[in-house]
Amino acid sequence: MSDFNIDLRGLDKFKKELDDLQRHFPKQARQLMMRSGSKARTIVARKARQLVRKQTGNYHKSIKRGKVWIDDSSGEVKVRVYTRAPHGHLIELGHRIVGKDGSEHGFKQGYHVFDKATKEIEDAWTTILEKEFDRIMSKL
Repeated sequence: MSDFNIDLRGLDKFKKELDDLQRHFPKQARQLMMRSGSKARTIVARKARQLVRKQTGNYHKSIKRGKVWIDDSSGEVKVRVYTRAPHGHLIELGHRIVGKDGSEHGFKQGYHVFDKATKEIEDAWTTILEKEFDRIMSKL
């Protein structure tokens, strides 16, 4: 299964604010990460539609946002974007092309959708979190 994790390394000030928000308002902190994870899912789905043109399977529909959780080892709040398609790893990493008689006809290169989308998300991650944080703080 192809997936990636987004963490808050390098954003010390924002992490401190998020920890304060989580301590005082745990429901709003969870909502912040859920909304930002949904925006990350949108970026991944857009990248998948750009790269994977063939529309025969359920790959595009299978890209989901996971639950928000706190990592035990680092204590960071994380959210996951993944694909539930059983053939998602084949599209992501590539696969052998095999005929019905078992003969190999070549190798189909992977699209590496999640790797390419991760770069875009890392560039936009700070602004996404700041907008969502401001949105929550304006309601309080």
